[in-house]
Amino acid sequence: MKTKAMIIIAAAIGLTGAAHAEQGKRERGEHTIPPEIIAKFDKDGDGKLNDEERKAAKAAREETETVRKKEMLEKFDKDGDGELSEDEREAMRAEMKKRTLEKFDKDGNGELSEEERAEMRKHFKDRPGHDRPHGKNRKDRKEGGGDKEAPSAEEEAAGAGQ
Repeated sequence: MKTKAMIIIAAAIGLTGAAHAEQGKRERGEHTIPPEIIAKFDKDGDGKLNDEERKAAKAAREETETVRKKEMLEKFDKDGDGELSEDEREAMRAEMKKRTLEKFDKDGNGELSEEERAEMRKHFKDRPGHDRPHGKNRKDRKEGGGDKEAPSAEEEAAGAGQ
């Protein structure tokens, strides 16, 4: 019994240390790079991204985000002022929720169960950009320092599926 308890304690300590190390990496801006990103941008074939390769990956991501934002404005900016009003954002959120439900609501009850949410998270877990920070730590802040509203998990999922 003592041996089993010691194994459990050692495992817990090991997992805590690993989680702490990963959190430290995130706080320092060091992110785990998804394998598909490495495969796409690792031009010298060393299995990691050097500064030049990281810049290319970042530029590609920013271009994708710019295109996506433009598409969202074209679709939801009904008054054409170049920004989404609260009503326009609500329409966007409603459509994203609808898309999420269409894709992940397997029982068709109009809500995501814990199992359906788990499947949604699993589906998007390994997608590029999944480990980017949200909320106050998010990089894309409004001019003047105000944060954009962080999207819900459903909004993230629906937006990533476009």
